[in-house]
Formats: sequence, structure tokens, C-alpha cells
Amino acid sequence: MAFSSPRATSLLLGHGRCARFLCSSSSSSSSSSYSFPEHISFIKEVAATQPPQHLSQLLRILNARDESILSPGAKQGLMPLAIPLSQSNSGAVTALLRWPTAPTGMEMPVVEVRKHGVWLLAKNVDQFIHRILVEEDANNGIDELFHAASDAGEKLYRKGDFSKSQIMDVDVYLLRKVGLFPDVLERKVVQHFENGGHVSALVTGEFYTRKNHFPGFARPFVFNAEVLLKVGRNVEAKDAARGALKSPWWTLGCKYHEVACIAEWKDEQIEYRTEKMTEEGRREDLNKGKPAFQIALDEAAFLLDLASVEGTWDSTLERIAECYKEAGLHDMARFVQYKD
Repeated sequence: MAFSSPRATSLLLGHGRCARFLCSSSSSSSSSSYSFPEHISFIKEVAATQPPQHLSQLLRILNARDESILSPGAKQGLMPLAIPLSQSNSGAVTALLRWPTAPTGMEMPVVEVRKHGVWLLAKNVDQFIHRILVEEDANNGIDELFHAASDAGEKLYRKGDFSKSQIMDVDVYLLRKVGLFPDVLERKVVQHFENGGHVSALVTGEFYTRKNHFPGFARPFVFNAEVLLKVGRNVEAKDAARGALKSPWWTLGCKYHEVACIAEWKDEQIEYRTEKMTEEGRREDLNKGKPAFQIALDEAAFLLDLASVEGTWDSTLERIAECYKEAGLHDMARFVQYKD
């Protein structure tokens, strides 16, 4: 369920972590001061984790950009680990990602939800706010976004800092002063190619894949495979693509089959995951000494991978939830099953 007005309040109906979150109008709030309590409550009580400190400010910024704020429980048809925040006029959904077991430094990244998975927008809410304000300032944008950011904006970025830096390129400023972003790094590689700098393109592509930059995400390895393919290093491209497919497929940033093609795989990996989820596959893992909880987590991960191939998420939710229960992650089980 979406609402486009900033004048909204949340009614938490019922009790416990599976209570429903609804939105209703209120005349006492404005976009500059509204705190979006339904999102805070949802993250605490349904997603069972700590909300980002400046989430309310981000939601106000998204609202000021004319995006429709979504109910956090409006998860129908979406990648099940996403917590919806807003939807743009083009239909793009911005969300938080709730990992079952989060990589260090990526506890709750900001993502764009796509049919086959998610695209990383920023490692955290603060970084995303910082980027939005920089780009708005560089484009001589409206003051409303800075007003919406309020105290978070003052902590992260002061209007005019971009021009004072004397850095002419916004992407360069973002990389130096704000952080690393997949789309910015990929743009830099494309620019290197356009300028004839193939070595610089290769170096940047390799830099993109460093494991501490975007842990848990396959996209850097996919893009690096494409870069290597472009310069005729096909064997290395194949290895990079195969490496990408060791990460969650819903983080590839494209369709599975596009990466499998570079990896020179047909359906081997799909068949492998399917076989591992059979009774025989589970028994084999147990006989090898793998703990039962890890087998359950692996199955949940395999189910998410397979669902991402066609982008059909809802049909596997019940089994994914069962896997999380078997692994002792009861909060995650409730979260993935929740829908408005």
C-alpha cells in the first residue's frame, strides 16, 4: 500500500511482530518534521533489527523528491529481504535490505528493487543521504531537500561544499568525499574506455571487486567479467563470472543467464542447487558433517537464487521461512512471510 502525502501517520493494529502497518491521514505533520513511525516500528518489530538512525530524514528527502512513500509491509511480489521505502514516478522502488546474516559494514544497505533482485544504491542510509545532497547541490537543486534532511544533512554535508572543494566532477567528489557506489565506479570504467584508457579501465574494474568494498554483492564481479570480455581476456572473464555466481544471484545486477553465458555454464548451477535441496542432498551434507542449521541456511539461499532467475519470489516464501525456522532464525522467518 502506498501513500503520496507526507501528512500521514501509522496505525499499528494488533500486537506482536506480525501486526499490520497501515497509513492514514493526519493534519498535524509536515514533510519537514514527520518521523514516519510506521517504518521505524516495522523495522523494530517485524524485521527485528535496529532502524538506521537517519531513516526518517531519508524518507522525508525521498518524499521531497516527489516519490511516493510505501508502506514497509508492501512486500507482495518484491524480493523478500527488501523493506520498501518509496517508489519513483518511473516505478523504481527504493528499499532497505534486511540480510539474514549481514556482511560486516553492510548491515542495512539501501537498494533499488528490480525484478531479478536488487541494485545497491548505498552501503547505508547516511551515505545515501550524503550522495543525494551532494548531487542536488551540484545541480543547483531546490533547498527543500536540505530542509527535509534537517539535522542529518547538517552532519553529513553543508550546502556549498562541492563548489568549495574545486573538484569539477561530481563522480570524483562522491568517490573521494562520500564513498564508493557501484554505478559511479561503472561509469568511471566506461569513461576510461571512451578515452582510450584500457589499462585504467581494467585497474578500476579490478578495484571494484575488492572484497571489502561491497561484501555480499556479486555485481562487481559481473561487471569486471564484462570489462575483461571487452578487452578479449575471455578466460579471465569466464573465471570472474563464475566467481560472481558464488555470491547471491539476486545481487548480480542483471539476469542470471547473462552471467552464466560469460561463465560458459548452461543449467549446471541451477541443477546443482536443485539437487542440494533434495532429501538425498541434505543427507549427504549431514554425512559430511555440515551442521543442520547451515544446511537450512544454504537451502534458503538456494531458493532465493533460483527465485531470482525468473523473478518469481512469492511462490517460495513459505519454504524459505521454514528454512529460517530450522536454522533458528525465527525473526527472519516472520519477516519474509509478512505482507500488508
